[in-house]
Amino acid sequence: MIDYYSASAEFYELVATRHTASSGPPLSRVLAGLDVSHGPVLEIGAGTGRVTEVIAAVLPEAEILAAEPSATMRAMLTSRVARDPDLRRRVTVVDGAAQDLDLPERLSAVVIFGVAGHLTVPERVALWKRLADRLPDGAPIVVELMGVSSPRVIPPVMSLRETIGRQTYEWWIGGEPIEGDAMRFTTTWKVLRDGRTVREVADSYDWHTFDVARLAREAGMTSRRITEAGGRPIPEIGVLVK
Repeated sequence: MIDYYSASAEFYELVATRHTASSGPPLSRVLAGLDVSHGPVLEIGAGTGRVTEVIAAVLPEAEILAAEPSATMRAMLTSRVARDPDLRRRVTVVDGAAQDLDLPERLSAVVIFGVAGHLTVPERVALWKRLADRLPDGAPIVVELMGVSSPRVIPPVMSLRETIGRQTYEWWIGGEPIEGDAMRFTTTWKVLRDGRTVREVADSYDWHTFDVARLAREAGMTSRRITEAGGRPIPEIGVLVK
């Protein structure tokens, strides 16, 4: 398992807060009213637990299995769960990457945000098969699509700028095709004080591009794509249904 997040984990909450504000409402609408009697709701790549909170809020009776392979991210996830009595009762935090995650025999739904492109096609096909074997008919697998369906050049652009105390944080991200369906994304965090850059943290990762139709073919499931919530555009979310 490659740890994609520890190098820049100190900045992750800045992105996660904005991300959940846009992706949380449509995810809640997909999950609302879900029958959770079949088994836990599995979240693959739970990060620091922002999306875990969304799942718990919309499904107050659900048991949640929150899997996160990065030890740094998992520490923040466990801290968030431990300080909330309701999450502490219902959320089990586990170490595990999507490729080798130890799964329970039954699941009610699956949420996979920010993960699917880290997997190759064979790895995804194997994952869909394992999940389908544990889900009841009609149960959803909710996947964040990330808005990149095929490799292309994305010039570096500042995607976020936030101020905390005396420092301002800028997040720059760009990408380029490398081989086959893959892109290499490069991210740089700049820490500025009094208008001067005092620190930079750069990282890169490979991402296998896809769209929801491709995921549905891989999984042998039906699918739909959600692009707005409450009339407002959102980061694309795909829903695979067994």
